[in-house]
Amino acid sequence: MIYPAKINQEHGTEFRLTFPDLPGCKTSGSTVEEVMKNAQQAIADHLSILAEYGEPIPHASSIDVHLNNQLETNCTWALIEFDILPYLGKSHKINVTLPELLIKRIDDRVSKSEIHKTRSGFIASACLKEINKKD
Repeated sequence: MIYPAKINQEHGTEFRLTFPDLPGCKTSGSTVEEVMKNAQQAIADHLSILAEYGEPIPHASSIDVHLNNQLETNCTWALIEFDILPYLGKSHKINVTLPELLIKRIDDRVSKSEIHKTRSGFIASACLKEINKKD
């Protein structure tokens, strides 16, 4: 999932990165590079707590939603890609029937992908995208 992140400069040399779709998830640092490096760990820590308490993992909104609703203009936006699948709970094996050509296309995509490591991960990501679509 790709989460929009807002970066603000505070107190001259301090930068703060927040995720509007993940209330309470934030990190800070003395440079933009430092907060960007800390972003993955901030999301991981936040989602770990949500998963521990059985809370749902928030869906990422389009950055356009945040840009259109933005009250302050003195910030920078970034997009942070994060694999939420490990935080969705225990995996269960199921039997799924798919056409052979589709399976070959999925396997071809997975073999060339840096994001998707397995066929199951690819299918889970596709399902999440479909589930989170606004009808």
